[in-house]
Amino acid sequence: MPITRVTVIEDDPRFRESLGALIELSPGFERAGTFPDAESALSAADSAWDLVLMDIELPGMNGIDATREFKLRVPHVRVVVITVFEDPATILRSICAGADGYLTKGTPAEELLHQLRYIMAGGPPLSAGVARTLLGMVRDGNEPTPSHGPRVDAGLTAREREVLDCLVDGLPYKQVAARLGISIETVRTHIRSVYSKLQVHSVVEAVTLALRNGLR
Repeated sequence: MPITRVTVIEDDPRFRESLGALIELSPGFERAGTFPDAESALSAADSAWDLVLMDIELPGMNGIDATREFKLRVPHVRVVVITVFEDPATILRSICAGADGYLTKGTPAEELLHQLRYIMAGGPPLSAGVARTLLGMVRDGNEPTPSHGPRVDAGLTAREREVLDCLVDGLPYKQVAARLGISIETVRTHIRSVYSKLQVHSVVEAVTLALRNGLR
């Protein structure tokens, strides 16, 4: 099993240590570092990291701005926001900043680990409460509109639409490849093209825009 190197950015010392210990003691994970603020984590950002657990309310730079900065500096590193907030505006702002997932601090340990494994396999992890909130705001049309939203047609090819459909269905890359009869590398190529055409940076943001604009 490949090891996922996880960095925790959390200002609450108890929760920071708790998350770090959970990662360190769980098979398939390795604690790469723990930081009390975004600035110190960004200064130590390492291409060997695989995943960052990001709090939103941090001293200095907030977690949403830090997520955007991480995606610019080390774009291959997955960033999962883990916070107490479940309001629609905060969720969408995090997604539009490039977050690969959004979990609440009340998520049980086993579920959190399951979701982290899921994201490393290419799936979009959302805790049940967050998923309900996100789907509700998309269906009701009440979500704030990002300034970089795409055209409704987005110029997607037929195959790219099929790949996007699979992402909306929550399939990891391996299952997308199996469903469409293509290689995982081909899936990645199509997803990069989808991201470019939709002007997004994560699976969750692509799914949100697909649902909003009827792209499936």
